Amino acid sequence: MKTILITGASGDIGKEIAKTLAKKTNNLILVYNKNKPNIAELKKHCSVDIFQCDLTNTDEIKMMIEKVIKKHKKIDVLINCAGKSKFQQIQDTTEKDFYEIIDNNLKSTIMLTSAVSKHMISEQNGKIINISSMWGKVGASMESLYSASKGAINTFTLALAKELGPSNITVNAICPGLIDTKMNISLSKDTIQEIVDNTPVGRIGKPKDVANLTEFLISEKANFITGQIISVDGGFSL
Repeated sequence: MKTILITGASGDIGKEIAKTLAKKTNNLILVYNKNKPNIAELKKHCSVDIFQCDLTNTDEIKMMIEKVIKKHKKIDVLINCAGKSKFQQIQDTTEKDFYEIIDNNLKSTIMLTSAVSKHMISEQNGKIINISSMWGKVGASMESLYSASKGAINTFTLALAKELGPSNITVNAICPGLIDTKMNISLSKDTIQEIVDNTPVGRIGKPKDVANLTEFLISEKANFITGQIISVDGGFSL
């Protein structure tokens, strides 16, 4: 039985990952910050533990992990799915904007991974999946901060795979393309169509597309896969 911790579980992608992994052989630990109603409905699909945590607060992270370990004894899988975007020109970007995006996307991933990895190392076993973005590979106009934070997550993934590999811990990143989620609700129809026109498979993605790859990467079939930055973008970043 695997104990799987998923951050950002109240978001569209995180919620779909949770539903996909909601099997009797899994203990799901679902983490949210503000959107409790959206995560509560997941109880209909499986038996879960739900934690509210501000992942930009290191003390809150430590307290949450202590509670999880006390109850479940271990964490087999960490899925870092929490994130935030900001659509603006660089000349309008403030220091406050910088810390908002970097803290939510990068700091939270690094500090939570730090807290969890020590327990994985003691077990000599674990899998870490970082949900990044295709913009972390190719960059996005008007989303320079977001692109920078996701690019950093990609290189963090590469470095961590080398560091944790000797402890039998695999680390991979998934880079979704344009996915049909509320995060993209501000995009105009013309912008979405432009992306579709430049996507070889000719459509935007679904949260299930990301969830399916996540399910594979945490399975035994992926035990020899680590340090990979895998695009789920219909070929957009080719």
